[in-house]
Amino acid sequence: MTSALAGILPVLPTPFTKAGEVDASAMRRLVRFALDCGVDGVVFPGFASEVEKLDGAERSQLLAVVADEVGGRVPIIAGASAGSAVEVIGHGRAAAAVGVHHLMIQPPVAIGPEAGAVTAFMAEVAAGLPGARIVLQNAPAPRGSDISPEALVSIAGAVPQVVYIKEETLPAGPAISHLVAHGPETLAGIIGGGGARYILDEYARGACAAMPAIEIVDEHVAMDRAWRAGRRDEARAIYVRTLPLLTLQAVYRMRLTKHVMSRRGILDNTVVRAPTPELDAPAIADIDANLAELGLIAAPLAVEGGRR
Repeated sequence: MTSALAGILPVLPTPFTKAGEVDASAMRRLVRFALDCGVDGVVFPGFASEVEKLDGAERSQLLAVVADEVGGRVPIIAGASAGSAVEVIGHGRAAAAVGVHHLMIQPPVAIGPEAGAVTAFMAEVAAGLPGARIVLQNAPAPRGSDISPEALVSIAGAVPQVVYIKEETLPAGPAISHLVAHGPETLAGIIGGGGARYILDEYARGACAAMPAIEIVDEHVAMDRAWRAGRRDEARAIYVRTLPLLTLQAVYRMRLTKHVMSRRGILDNTVVRAPTPELDAPAIADIDANLAELGLIAAPLAVEGGRR
């Protein structure tokens, strides 16, 4: 597989003002942070962007901001998932209007995991978006459909515009091995998900890229570069150092991401729209201790009496 998408492709969070509106200026800061960290591309919107809590106008506005700030320096992958092919095509056309042609699409859960139904859906999308290069996102249930690797091979073979698969079912490793071994020639690469919690296993099995959240993307870039240069011990050392924070991220999701980006001076608040567990004082102390151990902040915030 020869991939135009490779390396670390973080999913950008959606920043909000304290009043709960989308914050275009903060989005520009997030993009600049990602680029300064050496990312190989960016993804917006995705699940980690609270996409289900954004309306169409907000999605289009912020994607335009991302495209402008990136300025062609790295690829952009636009999330275009929706409940119908008509809606997906609409999101894809909005992305094309700002020069973005890589689209990440999760087939609707309602159509099920069978190859025939998913193929028909993706073929309808591809016909409506002839210039799109599709990343088919295969997420675990209940958010996704847990499409089998055999079905994914069939779908990609029938719809040549499906040029990447983001495989994040659990466990993803065996599915990635199957897709790398049996995918059609039109399939350019397999991308790992799961917040980079399994990244080295995914890379060892032939994944071309990973899509973590953004909060420690500089660490992920360093890990990726070490792996690709053959410095596998160095890559594993970074992986082991970062894994405790990533296990917390799996629980607190975008609330943790925004806390970390606030602690790193990129965001000025941690407002979220999506239902997400609150960070209480002990959780914040634990997160900050991890950041301090990684050398990303000077010291944890003081916690007294169970409160910040």
